[in-house]
Amino acid sequence: MNTTIQERIRALRAWMKQAGVEAFVIPSTDPHLSEYVAPHWQSREWISGFTGSAGTVVVTLEKAGLWTDSRYFLQAASQLEGTGIDLYREMLPETPSIPAFLCAELKEGQTVGIDGTVFSTEAARSLKEELAATRIAVKSLPDPMDDIWTDRPPLPQAPAFIHEIKYAGRTCAQKLEAVRAEMRRAGAQCLLLSALDEIAWTLNLRGSDVHCNPVVVSYLLIGEQEACYFIEPQKLTSSVRAYLEGNGVACLPYADILAHLQELPAGSLMLEPGKTNYAVRSAIPQQCRVIEAASPVALLKAVRNEQEIAGLRQAMQRDGVALVKFLKWLEEAVPQGHETEISIDRKLHELRAAQPLYMGESFDTIAGYGAHAAIVHYEATPETDIPLEPRGFLLLDSGAQYLDGTTDITRTIALGPLTEEEKTNYTLILKGHIDLAMAVFPEGTRGAQLDVLARMPIWQHRMNFLHGTGHGVGHFLNVHEGPQSIRMNENPVTLHVGMLTSNEPGVYKTGSHGIRTENLVLTVPAGEGLFGRYLKFETVTLCPICTRGIVRELLTPAEIDWLNQYHRRVYEQLSPSLDEDERLWLEKACKRI
Repeated sequence: MNTTIQERIRALRAWMKQAGVEAFVIPSTDPHLSEYVAPHWQSREWISGFTGSAGTVVVTLEKAGLWTDSRYFLQAASQLEGTGIDLYREMLPETPSIPAFLCAELKEGQTVGIDGTVFSTEAARSLKEELAATRIAVKSLPDPMDDIWTDRPPLPQAPAFIHEIKYAGRTCAQKLEAVRAEMRRAGAQCLLLSALDEIAWTLNLRGSDVHCNPVVVSYLLIGEQEACYFIEPQKLTSSVRAYLEGNGVACLPYADILAHLQELPAGSLMLEPGKTNYAVRSAIPQQCRVIEAASPVALLKAVRNEQEIAGLRQAMQRDGVALVKFLKWLEEAVPQGHETEISIDRKLHELRAAQPLYMGESFDTIAGYGAHAAIVHYEATPETDIPLEPRGFLLLDSGAQYLDGTTDITRTIALGPLTEEEKTNYTLILKGHIDLAMAVFPEGTRGAQLDVLARMPIWQHRMNFLHGTGHGVGHFLNVHEGPQSIRMNENPVTLHVGMLTSNEPGVYKTGSHGIRTENLVLTVPAGEGLFGRYLKFETVTLCPICTRGIVRELLTPAEIDWLNQYHRRVYEQLSPSLDEDERLWLEKACKRI
């Protein structure tokens, strides 16, 4: 039994009784609704022991449960064992939603507690509405972790730094003007930004407050002429403070955000309820007219400018060189019998870190060998680490942060003989990846309309994957960004020229193997046609795709031609930066099939 977790839940229940609530909900977020959060806000991980990036814990006086998605089913089942916390697998028909669970467990007149600083306005309202039907109240309370998490890490204190114009492509002043133009269109005098990637992009600032995500914990309130930046004062160097003041940005303490909002005069304030926490939204006085709408920064940020695209291509080239060096080394090292999931992660880090402008990983590397690859977001630990053998598949999902771009790539690598099932599944995933990469579509197309291209090959074999097919990627920012996506779920945001999105179908067989092939694709013009302009994807990731698992007969001539052309381009662009042995290896890896 995991007594530590049980003790923490008991402490929370004692706190709940004092606060007068019969349930408490703990999401994975911070006050900025981030996907990945600084240690100070890793409350869901602390209370449950589950380390995945997505999940919500619900604790009642009698029960406790964790809701998470398919990426983490296997991991969560293992980590929750012995804790007394039940696993609820999201998106499965038999799994109740959190509101349905609360309605079943609580009685009329009882209360659910939330910390309003880590719930989006949208999520808090939705929970209130769904529970109101059974007369269960929702109450926003102070963070219980301040009382029960005795060794809680402090707020992050790393200094912010300027992302230079040679990498950003547009100045802070230019970006603020573009944002203000969108504010004027919406009839807003002010815009409140809470999302850390949007703030970092707008101000051309970066930091290290969140592991692998170069953001700065802060809020930004943009007015018609000036802006207020809420940040811990010690995080501002004299040069950064002078830079901000030169751009009309006043600096105020991070903790002052609620008090400042409460004093806002009558006027109009724009914010996105899905990206603004409930406590912040509740602080805005009634005399201030609130315009709830999508943040204009999300789309402005997602469409790369020419300098960003040039930097992205350079980052992909350097990343590709590091990956080729790694893959050559891996092929030679595995038969020696001394490598494990953790050791190859270290080697890949070493080779990437040797590249110019490298700033760190864009996420923790997923190196899953054999059955571990079926755990979608597997991360090897000393307890789970296993040796690599010259057989079966290794799934390697990794990425890097460079000053001029962010990378994210997955390769499934045959280390030796494969089963027929492994070969078939590998080829079907490659087929879906290529079909999406070859897509040509009219301007105004949404990602959900293209998602089927990547899934159809495995659907025809009665298989599926439950994660998205594609996510946006930031520019030396978060590896997962919006507003665009490619997934089964509807998303109204259309694909625009200049957007960078992943293409990553997969298939996962519990206890056997997992397969995923991922490149990043840039949306580019495809010319004029009937009823308007057309768009297509340019694959910008540069790294050979393993051909040892391909069943050639399952690919169409067009798919084979795409793969051969891709490999020719990979060789032409990477070979000049390699030594003779590496070029020979790459030439073999990129051989026509």
